[in-house]
Amino acid sequence: MARPTDTFALADFDSHGAVGAALERLPTRARFLRGAAGGATVFGALVLRPVVAAAQTSSGDIAILNFALTLEYLQAAFYSEAERIGKLQGPLAEQASVVGAHERAHVAGFQAALGSSAVKEPSFNFHGVTEQPDSFRATAVAFEDLAVAAYKEQLPKIQSPKYLATAVAIHSVEARHAAWIRRLANVVPAEHAFDDPLPNSKTVEIVNSTHFVTLQTPQTSAERRPGFTG
Repeated sequence: MARPTDTFALADFDSHGAVGAALERLPTRARFLRGAAGGATVFGALVLRPVVAAAQTSSGDIAILNFALTLEYLQAAFYSEAERIGKLQGPLAEQASVVGAHERAHVAGFQAALGSSAVKEPSFNFHGVTEQPDSFRATAVAFEDLAVAAYKEQLPKIQSPKYLATAVAIHSVEARHAAWIRRLANVVPAEHAFDDPLPNSKTVEIVNSTHFVTLQTPQTSAERRPGFTG
């Protein structure tokens, strides 16, 4: 049964322990609590660095969209790697294919909106969670819940109507993704009538806790990138 998001613990977004299992295989697990407050973590350094503001658009909007773009990079890479490895079957494989195409479209949408202000894609190493159906499914639940809660925190802060329209269109689709993968994981898709937002600092802390974002080329058995189907 899914827990409410009032505590914002990692377990709230890792209901089956897949992210935690990945952490157990890493020697640097104890360092993740530094989070955004430490200012030296990989994800925080990537998404919170200064960016060039577009004409007639606040730097706050640029930072918000780049934060969202980096989350979309993470999700797109996760689903794309699962597709390339090809270990999923049936409804789970269908979910990965459809959602992967959506996430790649989200990346393209944010890149188009941001233009030259868009941050570059980091590298990822998913430490094997894309190679087993159970770990993939649990991590997908965690990522989709995380994205929905993070968007909810940021959308009210966007000043540009154009940027807001892009983000809102993506947010509703992310919510559908979360419901879909929750159903496949036998987790209630919508347990509560209201959802809480997730602050930036907690989003960064959770992503850093996985160590999926890396400064090195990710290790993957991929041989071919799935086609972009928008």
